[in-house]
Amino acid sequence: MKKHKAGFVNIIGNPNVGKSTLMNAFVGEKLSIITSKAQTTRHRILGIVNGDDFQVILSDTPGIIKPAYELQTSMMDFVKSAFEDADVLLYMVEIGEKALKDEAFFKKIENSEIPVLLLLNKIDTSEQEVLEEQMQHWQGLLPKAEIHPISALENFNVKEVFERILELLPEAPPYYPKDQLTDKPERFFVNETLREKILMYYKKEIPYAVEVETEEFIEDEDIIRIRSVIMVERDTQKGIIIGHKGSALKRVGVEARKDLEKFFDKQVHIELYVKVNKNWRSNTSQLKRFGYNG
Repeated sequence: MKKHKAGFVNIIGNPNVGKSTLMNAFVGEKLSIITSKAQTTRHRILGIVNGDDFQVILSDTPGIIKPAYELQTSMMDFVKSAFEDADVLLYMVEIGEKALKDEAFFKKIENSEIPVLLLLNKIDTSEQEVLEEQMQHWQGLLPKAEIHPISALENFNVKEVFERILELLPEAPPYYPKDQLTDKPERFFVNETLREKILMYYKKEIPYAVEVETEEFIEDEDIIRIRSVIMVERDTQKGIIIGHKGSALKRVGVEARKDLEKFFDKQVHIELYVKVNKNWRSNTSQLKRFGYNG
């Protein structure tokens, strides 16, 4: 009988390298929201992949940035924690990247005692010659790392990387129940789905000034009733989120409901409200309330 393997596989990298796309490809469900904007991922999200003789606990972290305010400092704390419990580290870069945005994090990768797989993403957008040059560049910087060219979006080489992860995992019993998909509650995915739509439909500073709190999540046999509050920092932002005669807010609700009905496989009714919560991104107690700062 095969021995059981289990462990934590943590994905780190600069913003917009495709970490969330890879995580979702591994898990087979949309757990991490994906947009083309930086700082889409704010929390550390676990996705759990179970087999008869393995449990892979994947962790998607925020993209590495130099923090400009308290929220971003808290986001980088999630990245730091990814180094502490990893059994395998996936360091994700894309074609054309030359370095990590934070030198201290890069030093940690360089000196890592655990296996590091450097995933060179978006190779579907590159010529063979450029790919070879990039592989040499990264092999020079991280001689101990294994380099795997992939396309998370096109699912190229993703299965092979997953099989390599299984080879590297230690023998261990499962850490989570075998039917569990993630460590986050349902409300978290409601909040994230709404935030994804806001990132998609609003410009400039608006998406970054927004946090979502789901105050009610009632699941009946045939419907889920949700009431969520979209927090902004200023009255002007509240007006933009709502839009003319509520049209902008209505679009967010309609699009989020479609995704949530797919995710929960059940009819969803969602009510949205917008409140001003001044300077929440720099307020430590507010950040704790929203699940940041530990």
